[in-house]
Amino acid sequence: MDLFQLALALVNIPSVTGQEMACTDFLRDYLERQGFAVELQPVSDGRANLLAFAGRPEVVLSSHLDTVPPFIPGHEDSEFIYGRGACDAKGIIAAQVMAAERLRSEGCQNFGLLYVVGEETVSDGARAANESPRGSRFLINGEPTENKLAIATKGYLALRLRARGRMAHSAYPHLGENAIEKLLDVLADLRKLPLPTHPLLGPTTMNIGLIAGGRAANVIPDEAEATVVFRTSTEPAGTAALRSRIEALLQGRCEWEFFRDTPALCMEVLEGFEADVFAFTTDLPSLTRWGRPLLLGPGSVTVAHTEQERVRKADLLRAVELYCCLVKQLKER
Repeated sequence: MDLFQLALALVNIPSVTGQEMACTDFLRDYLERQGFAVELQPVSDGRANLLAFAGRPEVVLSSHLDTVPPFIPGHEDSEFIYGRGACDAKGIIAAQVMAAERLRSEGCQNFGLLYVVGEETVSDGARAANESPRGSRFLINGEPTENKLAIATKGYLALRLRARGRMAHSAYPHLGENAIEKLLDVLADLRKLPLPTHPLLGPTTMNIGLIAGGRAANVIPDEAEATVVFRTSTEPAGTAALRSRIEALLQGRCEWEFFRDTPALCMEVLEGFEADVFAFTTDLPSLTRWGRPLLLGPGSVTVAHTEQERVRKADLLRAVELYCCLVKQLKER
């Protein structure tokens, strides 16, 4: 396959988080045919990370196999490849694989590929991979950065809220206790909470992404739940202080749990590469044992997770060049 064929083939394999195995198997078979030493690393039932090596890896190219829902089949025109995962991150994987093939054809050895599951939710694939590092000195992660090296990325603090009430007939609300109203009051106060900012990463932001609750329109609801995500721009101590303020606000009003806390990350920039700051979060904070982190990939995050997800073919070609250059430059350090 050429670059565009591989990217489109990957896009057309559904791999919503938790259902990545078909994509893992496809890529394993492809890389084995190209002569790489390939391993699968179990993460949970029916899910595995993929590792591929050309010699003992000093530098590793990495990204994630899973996508957000829903699956959107791929197609292409003369300029773009479209579909779920086109830029986040299957086009990136295709560019990295093609870079790896080119490096080997040029006699370059001692580098690797790492493709993990679960990045879009709790980074369980990355955390599993971090338990088995392979001695690499550098990890080049792929996310849509418009082919720029990332100076810094925000953190990710995820919070699940549960309010409890008491059911009653809606004509007699005084006999019940409305869980949805309790939850709405809590969410309103969370929205008023002052959030920290950072001179490089900017403000911490909050998104109320999921709300559910109730039994029927004519029943006072006895339960309600919401999921809230903060994109944090502070050091770990600042995030800990934010968590404390959130807990103080919630105390006695509802149940809660923080189910993900990924810190913001600052990275080095290499001379000769464009650089920028990005508000999204990656697997890199969960892959600390794989070497010094760098982040670069084709595509724009502004179209990731949308119905219009796409990646420019010219950017994929440019990414192959950049990945080859990065691997060679880092191996010499």
